[in-house]
Parts: sequence; C-alpha cells; structure tokens
Amino acid sequence: MVLTQVAMVAIMTMTPVHMRAHDFGMSAVGLVIGIHIGAMYLPSLATGILVDKVGRTPMAITAGVTLLLAGIVAALAPGDALGLLILALVLLGLGWNFGLIAGTALVVDATDPASRARTQGTIDVLIALAGAGGGAASGMVMAATDFSTLSLAGGILALLLIPVLLWARCSSRETSSL
Repeated sequence: MVLTQVAMVAIMTMTPVHMRAHDFGMSAVGLVIGIHIGAMYLPSLATGILVDKVGRTPMAITAGVTLLLAGIVAALAPGDALGLLILALVLLGLGWNFGLIAGTALVVDATDPASRARTQGTIDVLIALAGAGGGAASGMVMAATDFSTLSLAGGILALLLIPVLLWARCSSRETSSL
C-alpha cells in the first residue's frame, strides 16, 4: 500500500505541472485529475469482489503492473496528447485502487482482531507519510529531470510490490512451519 501511494502521488502531483508546461488550460488539468480521482474510487466495489475471487496477492501484483503501465504511458505520451494523459492517469488511479484494496485485505488476513486496528492505523500513518514524501520527491525529480523520468521511476517503483509480496509470502510460510 505504501509503494502504490508513493507511485500514485508522485505522478499525479506533477501531471498538472507537466500539462501547464505544455500549454494545457486549467479545464483540461481539472478533467484529467477528476477522471483520475474517479478511477481511484469508483471501481472499489468491483475491486473488492476481484480481490476475493482472484486473490489478494494476484490483485496486488496486478496493481504493480497497472502502475507500471501508467508510468510507461505517461512517460511516452507526447506533451500535447490529452487522451494519453487521461489514459495514464486512469491506469494510475486504477492501479492505486487495486493496491489499496488488495493490501487492506492482506492486512485483515494477517492480523488477529485484537491487533488489527492498531496495525491498520500504523499502516495508514505510513501511507500518509509516503504520500507526502512522494509528493515532495516528485518535485525534486521533476526539477532535476523531467516528467517522463518521474513517470517511469514511479512505475518501476510500483513493481517493487512483486518481490515484497513474494518475500512476505515466504516469510509467513517459514513462520507458520516453525
């Protein structure tokens, strides 16, 4: 959940800056961000069903892949390609949604009811801090490089979900076999 938050916030935060640098007006910026926010939250009911039917880990991996695709589309989109920016930000919102819901289900599965609220609260704080860090870092990355580099970096960062998930699964198997 922390990795999906960093990737999403970093790219989302700098998209309006990138768009304004390519002479898009505020109405286009508002459209892209509005559609992105819709993609973050509207699929939640369907995502919950998918997480239950497909599985938590496969959906978390899907989050990483979707966020990578968002980063690639954003990085490769010409500066004046509104449709591709919308696609990139829809994928970004959808990947975040997959990651958040799959991650929350993994936390519920891995905790007992007595410690669940404390654990989830700690994770929520980490997610908030990660978002703040991602937003701040994205400005520094943009100042040093460009939107394409930032977008690719965010997508690649999201792929770290896969080894983290595999490590967590191996660790939980080793712990349960002891």
